[in-house]
Amino acid sequence: MKKYKMKPLMIVLVSLFIVAVLFYLSWGSYQMSVSDLLLTLVGKGNAYQQTALFNLRFPRMIVAICVGAALATSGGIVQTITKNELADPGMIGINAGAAAAAILVVTFQTTQYYNKLGSFSIYLLPIMAIIGAGITACIVYLLSNQQEIKPKRMVLIGLGINAGLSAFMTFFIFRGGVGEYNKVLIWTSGSLWGTGWEYANILLPVVAIVFTLVLLNHKKMDVLQLSDEHILSLGLNRNRERKKMLIYAVILAGGATAFAGNVGFIGLISPNIAKRLVGSSHKNFLIVSVLISAIIMLCADAISKNMFSPVEIPVGITVSLLGVPYFMYLIVKEN
Repeated sequence: MKKYKMKPLMIVLVSLFIVAVLFYLSWGSYQMSVSDLLLTLVGKGNAYQQTALFNLRFPRMIVAICVGAALATSGGIVQTITKNELADPGMIGINAGAAAAAILVVTFQTTQYYNKLGSFSIYLLPIMAIIGAGITACIVYLLSNQQEIKPKRMVLIGLGINAGLSAFMTFFIFRGGVGEYNKVLIWTSGSLWGTGWEYANILLPVVAIVFTLVLLNHKKMDVLQLSDEHILSLGLNRNRERKKMLIYAVILAGGATAFAGNVGFIGLISPNIAKRLVGSSHKNFLIVSVLISAIIMLCADAISKNMFSPVEIPVGITVSLLGVPYFMYLIVKEN
């Protein structure tokens, strides 16, 4: 595919992002025109418009953007570490670890700890999901680390752990009642339903900080794409850098999965599209990948919550409908 210059491409992507934001904020059960939307943003809207915009749509939009950015960045990191364009956080078990921990919380929840935790109880599920993602990543790292991390070994071990956790989750889903089954099914399908400022205020700074740290290490990540011989000749400690990048990937993917459930394919398709547009330089393709993922998430979530209203489809399903054809294209192209 033809590589595009960064500046014109950024103008196009930023323009598409602004259009996606306006589309997302204006479409809903309470319809708002673009003019009404702009007036509400400057404080001239009525009470219904202000409530719909600032209490419901705005925080959910921020979470959607952060989830897309986190998964895209994590996917780019995992593809670099494993040197596999078809890799994403789900492939090495990060998403499955987060989902398994969340299912345990849902299955064994009681009103006692909710009463004791009070207002903090809203963070219980995300915290446990992040812990689950971290534990899974540690297991994959320890099993794949024999003096140094072997990318192919990491992928194979991750796939095995992912399969085991999927079987574990299936067991607990069918073990629980109908109510627990529905909760888990919606969560594992990926959903932004019910997200508010509580989640946005946590996820936004975490994603911003970690993404900045990843971007500051773009030169080292460029080196990690090379063969092991070239990495050694350039004096980079490949094992240490891979471990550090894996930690960043876990924080991003675990945090995104914790707050939005298991949204698949964003971590796969966004980095691949970005590389085909601007090349494999991490300084460029990570930024482009984040913009692409944000646009996809905004459009997918707008369709999910409004297309079949009052029924809301999990955003993960809509993203998968977009991602599966591209994934098949990548496999065919790889062959």
